[in-house]
Amino acid sequence: MNSAIESVVAAYVQTGQLEMLLDLKAHRERLAASVRDRGDFDFGVLLGQLDNDINVIEAGIRRLRAVSEPRANTDL
Repeated sequence: MNSAIESVVAAYVQTGQLEMLLDLKAHRERLAASVRDRGDFDFGVLLGQLDNDINVIEAGIRRLRAVSEPRANTDL
């Protein structure tokens, strides 16, 4: 079974929404940064999930760019 983030990323890749993927990645990175330096609680599980989400999003960005790059080169 796919995780929620995998389903969201797959939908964005399928519809060619690179900007949405970049925004989603930036949001996850901001969340991770906001809890990374806190000492009042162990956010290890949350940070692990956010890191996993970021990896999934980056893979989607790579797939989408790989699909769009050949078309960009043929426009020359």
